Amino acid sequence: MSIETALRNYRVAAWVTGVGLLALVFVAMPLKYFFDQPGPVAVVGVTHGFLYMLYIVCTLLLAERCRWKPFDALLILLAGTIPIASFVAERRVTQRVREGRTPVS
Repeated sequence: MSIETALRNYRVAAWVTGVGLLALVFVAMPLKYFFDQPGPVAVVGVTHGFLYMLYIVCTLLLAERCRWKPFDALLILLAGTIPIASFVAERRVTQRVREGRTPVS
């Protein structure tokens, strides 16, 4: 797998994970806690968890292809757990990978 393929897969995973996390935090959780509807959290939460696992795999594959330091990869992985952070990280990673630099430093 080339760096460009790994980058494309990472970018898709980052966006899908980010949208899933936003849906969980800003739609499903308010429905559960303010309107006593736990169903959406069960569905969106499990879906986001599965998608986050794919994000982990795609991030680690990209990190291996680009020879990132483990700490850099860890920071990018953590971005998938904070609403909106995966979008910011995706932009920064894409720019820096295309420039041949590491994503964090």
